[in-house]
Amino acid sequence: MSAPTPPVFRPATLADVEAIVALVESAYRGESGLRGWTTESHLLDGQRTDAADVRGLIERPGSRILLAERDGRLVASCHVERQGDNGYFGMFAVDPAGQGGGLGKQVLAEAERIARDEWHCRGMRMTVIVQREELIAWYGRRGYRRTGEYQPFPYGDERFGIPRRDDLRFEVLRKDFDEVTA
Repeated sequence: MSAPTPPVFRPATLADVEAIVALVESAYRGESGLRGWTTESHLLDGQRTDAADVRGLIERPGSRILLAERDGRLVASCHVERQGDNGYFGMFAVDPAGQGGGLGKQVLAEAERIARDEWHCRGMRMTVIVQREELIAWYGRRGYRRTGEYQPFPYGDERFGIPRRDDLRFEVLRKDFDEVTA
């Protein structure tokens, strides 16, 4: 079996909104999300994002939704945003059928390149639900460290999902670009 075609990266446009929403929902929620390891279905019901949220991220200055395509098909996406001297990484989604093959590492590396080389950021930050230990470990292997800084989960705002438990919160992870990782 041959290696998959390398992804082609490009910034999202408003014409991509529905495809991005479908990809994100498939990676995190419902039956399709259960096929991949990134699912949050055990923690949250409802939606992960919607068209208005995605449209807003595309239109916001200093914000970019990065798309990864193979053979003209959307296979991964993420949101990267300049926030002062740091980049922010979020809404990361890889098609569940393609998870575990290294595509996620490539998308994260491209988002870091944008923040570091185009925006001259000193580091990248993100928030991860603390119960997602396997995901926090994955980021740790890519040079992100736990900061001990926490943010509350937006209970009562169904735009972010319907919690299945009452102890959800986010932890901030950080990677400094001047640090070298193995």
